[in-house]
Amino acid sequence: MRLSFFTLITLLALAPLAVAQSSIVGRVEGTHYVAPSGSYKIAIPVLPELGGRILDTPEVVTFEDDFTTHASIACFRMDATQRWEHETRGRKDYLIWFFSNFVQTDFQERFPGSRIESAKFIPSIEGGALLTYNLLPGGTMYRGRAGFIETNEPVIAKRGNLLFMRDGFVYVLSIELAEKALERFSYSKTVAEEDELLRKRLLELLARITFLVTTPR
Repeated sequence: MRLSFFTLITLLALAPLAVAQSSIVGRVEGTHYVAPSGSYKIAIPVLPELGGRILDTPEVVTFEDDFTTHASIACFRMDATQRWEHETRGRKDYLIWFFSNFVQTDFQERFPGSRIESAKFIPSIEGGALLTYNLLPGGTMYRGRAGFIETNEPVIAKRGNLLFMRDGFVYVLSIELAEKALERFSYSKTVAEEDELLRKRLLELLARITFLVTTPR
């Protein structure tokens, strides 16, 4: 299985800014987006009044607006090979392996010099989740947004990712730190402050999700 995580996100970001509900793969039910897999629904985290839009593929949905929101949820069904890798490695090592081989590899191919700034396994989240912080040279999704200043020096985007397993799926929640891209010359947050902002935003995104599949893990 070869997943192109960041490529999917990038293609979504290049789609037309206004996306009609009829043109998405999933569906909108009131204030919720329902994933094409039927595995989860989420309270939509963007507002139409702020240019909020939903862009998706069968595996990845991105929520963004014209200002400071860019968040994505990837949901990949585990095939027999993935289940074997999990059974062989255990949850922590499997998530590390998954991130390194699929997500991080995709980051590096898209943006040379991309690296993992830090990573932490958190047993208390979803039976065990991997939280990573990545630095992506030239990898911001905020180019062209209100307040973005283009310079000859590419933005080193910072992205937080939360990986976990549930009901036969691997989830990757991903959020870019807007302040790092948009504040540029006045930016002064420490690494610890960046990490805490991304951690809180990822957990807030997770809290919006209702999981719909109840098959044995």
